[in-house]
Amino acid sequence: MTLASDGFAMQVFSGQLLTAAARTLVHPRRLRPTALVAVMQDAGINALPIVFIMTFFIGAVIALVGTNLLTSLGVEVFTVQLVGVAILREFGVVITAILLAGRSASAFAAQIGSMRMNQEIDAMQVMSIDRFDALVIPRVLAAILMMPLLTFFADIGGILGGMLVSWITIDINPIFFVQRTLETVSVTHFWIGMSKAPFLAIVIAASGCRQGLLVEGDVQSLGRRVTSAVVQSIFMIIMFDAVFAVIFMVLDL
Repeated sequence: MTLASDGFAMQVFSGQLLTAAARTLVHPRRLRPTALVAVMQDAGINALPIVFIMTFFIGAVIALVGTNLLTSLGVEVFTVQLVGVAILREFGVVITAILLAGRSASAFAAQIGSMRMNQEIDAMQVMSIDRFDALVIPRVLAAILMMPLLTFFADIGGILGGMLVSWITIDINPIFFVQRTLETVSVTHFWIGMSKAPFLAIVIAASGCRQGLLVEGDVQSLGRRVTSAVVQSIFMIIMFDAVFAVIFMVLDL
């Protein structure tokens, strides 16, 4: 598939997704709450530990690099602002999105792709069950609902990691670290990071579902589409994050 045809197919899928979302909004009974809760549990709640641990170490690394640089300049206390802004504005949501892409986008592609291989989706269409209502909408909505929660826990983990390293390396008391974070790091950075979460969630879930629906009848196709779902999701995450960075820079936020 060429880049142009793949881009066109992506636009077609996006239109179908928007149509299905609008249809579900007008007729809420079309939503399948059991599937929604199951995906929220699998993609969201079960991912909390790994997201927290990963961002904890990311925050620790940021603080370690920051203390080494800022101590040489005699302004090591600014490590607090560095950790706060970096985690709340960028790393918290981006690392969460990348983990969700590797964990959930691949799972969505594999689940739907397996159903394609077993002709379960064809059977659903014979029974007049819309594949978007049954398979895509619950996954996309679950990702939208859980991504802000995961990002919030990621922010906490990153700041705790930075606080621990700051305490060990430059003897910044945790209480002082928290007080200075509240005083010097604007809550705007937190909301900027959180505002990206729903958009990245849509990109991740839609990419996984789309690649799953493209699976053909062999295992090689399934593996190829699962890999494509992860790669495409991560590429779109970085691209959208860059777009958001430019927008917020223009808005002076």
